Amino acid sequence: MIKYIGSKRLLVEQISTIIGRLADVRTVLDLFSGTARVGHALKQRGYHVTANDHTTYAHRLAQCYVQADRAHWHAQASALIAELGQVPAQAGYFTQTFCVDSRYFQPQNGARVDAIRERIAELALPEELEAVALVSLMEAADRVDSTVGLQMAYLKKWAPRAFNELELRVPELVGGPGQALQLDALECFRAGSYDVVYLDPPYNQHKYMNNYHVWESLMRWDKPATYGVANKRVDCREYDSPFNSKPRIAPAFAELIEAVRARYLLVSFNNEGYLAEEQLREMLSARGQVQVLSVAFKRYVGAQIGIYNPNGEKTGKVSHLDNKELLYLVDCEGAGMPELGG
Repeated sequence: MIKYIGSKRLLVEQISTIIGRLADVRTVLDLFSGTARVGHALKQRGYHVTANDHTTYAHRLAQCYVQADRAHWHAQASALIAELGQVPAQAGYFTQTFCVDSRYFQPQNGARVDAIRERIAELALPEELEAVALVSLMEAADRVDSTVGLQMAYLKKWAPRAFNELELRVPELVGGPGQALQLDALECFRAGSYDVVYLDPPYNQHKYMNNYHVWESLMRWDKPATYGVANKRVDCREYDSPFNSKPRIAPAFAELIEAVRARYLLVSFNNEGYLAEEQLREMLSARGQVQVLSVAFKRYVGAQIGIYNPNGEKTGKVSHLDNKELLYLVDCEGAGMPELGG
């Protein structure tokens, strides 16, 4: 899966274990699904997962890793991806925007991305098969990029992996049903209820659309105008979420948890986020008994590298490299829940 700030790769086992200890859980909603890593893991464990995210790149990831049924699509996806891997390189919008006007990728890899993406568009594939092909391409590009994992900037010197040849691979599909949605968070609760709702909302100023604008443009293939050194989509200027605003996050989060329709609510939140632990406990307690598990976590890779100005010069020191991820489990219906410890 793609490199991702806020990825729950290191928390998947804890999340899965907590949900696995809850009685009679069959359905799980991952409301801010991101890379779909959590939904993918829960589907592997036999849950019926609904994964929701409003960005197009995250929706495509959810269609691939949560909605697509391996039994139905794996053989077709394998043949398609093998065919796409043979498409001759042809430079176009992607190469010009992200390899010439900026330096996210080497031009030879950009030309392959252009050609493969155009071919996918021409084929008019079924939605789930198209998602699998697009995710294969996005992940292939991610393996040869020249960033620290964010697309707010690219490295001053090429990352060694950027010189590797772009290679398509078949994503690890999971058998069984699942659902991918691209809705406003509150709309998901108007559509139905779930045994568990998992919330991993944005918690600080970092906007996911801006952080992954290259993937958004690759998935939409709308070839937008861009701005700035990072060549971000022009609509990044208007992109707004209350969860990225310190004054607005508390009322937005309160409205969200009030709307939750589930037996259990599981919330992942960083201790450096805009809401403090006691504040979150108080808000969640309105829905039921709350337990908290604290997990030590490394800060995102950009913080580990250091602070630089636009000229690539180091200008400051990182204060610390570790923080905590807090998992809040809420018993919304008084059904009882296990002790989390921690």
